[in-house]
Amino acid sequence: MEKPRVYVESSVVSYYVARPSRDVIVLGHQEITREWWDNCLARFYPCISEFVLEEIERGDPRAAQSRLNTVSDWPLLPIVPAIERLVALYVTELHLPETAYRDALHIATASAHGVDYLVTWNCRHIANAHVWRLLAKVNILQGVSVPIICTPEELLDDRAPSIPDF
Repeated sequence: MEKPRVYVESSVVSYYVARPSRDVIVLGHQEITREWWDNCLARFYPCISEFVLEEIERGDPRAAQSRLNTVSDWPLLPIVPAIERLVALYVTELHLPETAYRDALHIATASAHGVDYLVTWNCRHIANAHVWRLLAKVNILQGVSVPIICTPEELLDDRAPSIPDF
């Protein structure tokens, strides 16, 4: 049995290494992220993309280096032609605003590579039930995998499944 693959979006990496926030909601997300990362992530095969690297290298140089160091040994999913095609579909079919183009890149990367989970704290454009419902329809029509999109909190369960070999 192999471990399920999880695409870790940049918001999760940022919350993991960030100093504790004064905003109680953000602080709660940070603590949940740390608990998931430290206690549950080993049950998964984590991966990222160049898009994640581009986002986490922004900002304060020391904080950016900390984020980059955290994922430095994780595999990068290659950029494949299907990603751009899916992004174009997602912007239209998922009703994403133009400002959510990078969010569509994350979803398309996870979908094109058949990743089991996409974990994020972006609940506006990615981990959103309405987006996922539309995504499932689009991906099924395109013959593309539909990743489970969720927050780290939803993967805290200690019964993380293995992927059966068929």
